[in-house]
Amino acid sequence: MKPPHSHAHADAGTAALIGPHTVPRTRVDALLSAVPARDPETSRPESLARAERQRRRWATQVVVADELARRECAARGLKVPPEVAPERLLAVAESEVADLGSIVAAALAHSAAARTVLDALEAGQAVPEADVRDYYDRNRDRFLTPDALRRGVDPFGGTAPGDVLPYEDVREGVLEELRRAAGRRAFFGWLDQARSGVVYAHGHEHPGDPSHPDHEHRH
Repeated sequence: MKPPHSHAHADAGTAALIGPHTVPRTRVDALLSAVPARDPETSRPESLARAERQRRRWATQVVVADELARRECAARGLKVPPEVAPERLLAVAESEVADLGSIVAAALAHSAAARTVLDALEAGQAVPEADVRDYYDRNRDRFLTPDALRRGVDPFGGTAPGDVLPYEDVREGVLEELRRAAGRRAFFGWLDQARSGVVYAHGHEHPGDPSHPDHEHRH
C-alpha cells in the first residue's frame, strides 16, 4: 500500500485532516498511552527519539483508519460503533501482524468500526464453486484424515480411499476461508483508497512516507 505524502497546515492540536474534518492529536495521544513502548534496543538518545516519532506516526495511522471506518459505516448504512477512548490496545497476534501488517492488524484490534467494515466486505464476497474445489484439489495435505497423518501418508504421492477427508465434509470450511481472504483483500483496497485524500500534520506522517528522513516502509 502506498503511504500518503501530504502534510496538513493546521493548528497544533490536529494530527490529520480528512476533508474539512480534523483528527485531533488527543486521539493519537490516547492510543499511545494504551500501547506500551517496546523495550529500546539502544539507549542512544537519537535512536530513542526516532522510535518515538515512528510510534506516533504508527498510532496516527491506526486512529485515521478508525475514523475512516466510522465514516464508511455511516455511508453504508451500518451501525456506527461508539467512539471509546482506549484504555489498552487489544492483543494482536503475531500471525495477524504477519498477514496484515502492524497498522492494519492494530486498527482491526482497536477499532470496532474497522471490524464492521471488514465484516461487511467479507459478507459481500462471492467465491465461485470452482475456486473452492480447486483449493481442495491443490491442498490435499490439509485434508488428510488423522489416521493418514499418523501413518505419514504422502498426500501427493498416491492416497488410498479414506486417507483424505471428503470434499463435501470440508467444503464449507474452505469456502469460509476463501471468503475471509477475499474480504481482507477488499479491506486493503478500501483502506488504500480511503486514505489517499488524508492530509497529515508534521510529525504524524505515514511511517513509510519517504518525505521524512527516518521513514520505514513497514505496515
